[in-house]
Amino acid sequence: MTESLFVRTVLYMKKTGRPKKPAGSTKGDYIEVRCEEAEKAAFRTAAEAAGLPLSGWIRERLRRAARKELAEIDAPVAFLSRLSA
Repeated sequence: MTESLFVRTVLYMKKTGRPKKPAGSTKGDYIEVRCEEAEKAAFRTAAEAAGLPLSGWIRERLRRAARKELAEIDAPVAFLSRLSA
């Protein structure tokens, strides 16, 4: 294959890889939490048992706790209104 044929072939090849996520669906904020190694190991084991990545497991558990605690004080849950829209 000549160089010019190779270049033309590459230019017309379909791009591969993960598709882009829709605008607004990516998570951009970070929360840093300090913990002991044993805690992190336990969290990772629990996440694996639930079939979730560690960050997804932590986020789901925090959301669950927030919903419960905010319901106890009859406060709105900001992330629920975004999900139901």
